[in-house]
Amino acid sequence: MSRGPCCKPVACRKRDSELLLRLDNEAQLNNLAVWRQDILLSWSTTAAFADQIPASADCVASCVVDHFSFNILLNNKSMLRIGIDLGGTKIELLALDGQGNELLRRRRPTPQGEYQATVAVIGEMVEAAESELAQRGSVGVGIPGSESTVGQRIKNANSTCLNGRNLRLDLEQRLQRSIRLANDANCMALSEAVDGAGQGAEVVFGVILGTGVGGGIVVRQRVLTGINRIAGEWGHNPLPRGDEEILPPARCYCGRHGCVESWLSGPGLSGDHWRHNGETLPATVIAERAAAGDASCDQSLRRYERRLAKALAGVINILDPQVIVLAGGLSNIARLYQTVPRYWADEVFSDVVHTRLRQSAHGDSSGVRGAAWLWNEDSGTKE
Repeated sequence: MSRGPCCKPVACRKRDSELLLRLDNEAQLNNLAVWRQDILLSWSTTAAFADQIPASADCVASCVVDHFSFNILLNNKSMLRIGIDLGGTKIELLALDGQGNELLRRRRPTPQGEYQATVAVIGEMVEAAESELAQRGSVGVGIPGSESTVGQRIKNANSTCLNGRNLRLDLEQRLQRSIRLANDANCMALSEAVDGAGQGAEVVFGVILGTGVGGGIVVRQRVLTGINRIAGEWGHNPLPRGDEEILPPARCYCGRHGCVESWLSGPGLSGDHWRHNGETLPATVIAERAAAGDASCDQSLRRYERRLAKALAGVINILDPQVIVLAGGLSNIARLYQTVPRYWADEVFSDVVHTRLRQSAHGDSSGVRGAAWLWNEDSGTKE
C-alpha cells in the first residue's frame, strides 16, 4: 500500500484546511495522529483511496473532511468553539470548550454604521481570544437579521449597515476559515435546546421579547432556517385580534400593521398602556407597578398576556413544540409563565396542551452561546 502525497488539488486542500479551522497546534495534531490508524484501515477497504493514502496528519485530516465528514473532528471534546453576538450597541465574544464550559468572554462597542470597522472588530476579538487561549477554534456568529438566498447578503437587519453585505464571505476572508452565521433568535433557541431550558426536547421554539420580537425553531438540536431562511420570523405575523382590541397599534417598522412585534415588544406594551391610559411608562415599570397593585398597569399587562397567548397558540397549532422558551427583557415578568398557558388553553386546537412555557436558562448569554454551538456536531442549520 503506497502512501503518496495528498491526492487533492491545492485549492481543495486550502478549502479543507479552512473547514478544519486550521487545526495546527500540537495537541490537536496529536489527536489526529491517534485517529490515523482507524482512518487508514477504513480507507484500505475503499478502492478509490487504497493506493493514495496521505502520509501527513494534515492531509489525513483534509481527506477526513470530505470522505468521513467533519463531524469526526467535532467529536474532539477539547475543541474550542467561539461564539459572536453582533448586536446594535455591543459585540460579545464567548469561548466554550467541548462540554460547553465558558473559557473566556469579551465585549466591545459596535462601530455605529461602519460595516468595515465592524468586520475588523470581530476579527480582532477572535484573534485576541485565540491568542489568549493558545488555540484556534470554530467561529459562529449571531446577527440581527438573516442571509438572503440570493448571494448570501444580509437582509432584514435592524443594524442597517449590514444589509446588502456578504458578511459571511468578508469574515471568512478576514479570519481565513469557514464561518457559520445565524439569526440571533435562532442562536438563542439553539443554546436553550442544547443545554438550557429546552434541553432534551425534540422541538423547541425560542422567543425574544425585548425592543423587538423574534423567534427561532430548533429540531433535534439543529436550527431550522427554511427555504427562504425566515423560519421562526413570528414577530411579523399579524396578531389575531379579539374583541378587546379596540385601539390599533402603531405601524410596525416593517411597514405592516398589526404585527406581533408591534403588540408584544417592550415599546408595544408601553404604547398600548399610553393609548388606554394616556401615561407613558417603560414596559419594566408597567410590570413593577402591576405587581404592586396598580390597577391600570395590571390591566395593561393582562391585555399583553392574552395577546402573547394568542400569538403562541398559533405557533403551537402549527409547530406543536414540546417547549417554548422566552428570552429578552419582558421574559423576566414572572407571572407570564402561569397566566399565558392558562390563556392559550382556549386558543390551541387540542383538548389538552402539553407544551411547556419556560424562561431561558442562560439569560442574556443565550444568543452568544448559541452562536458558539453552531459548530456542535448535533447542531448547525437545515432547511
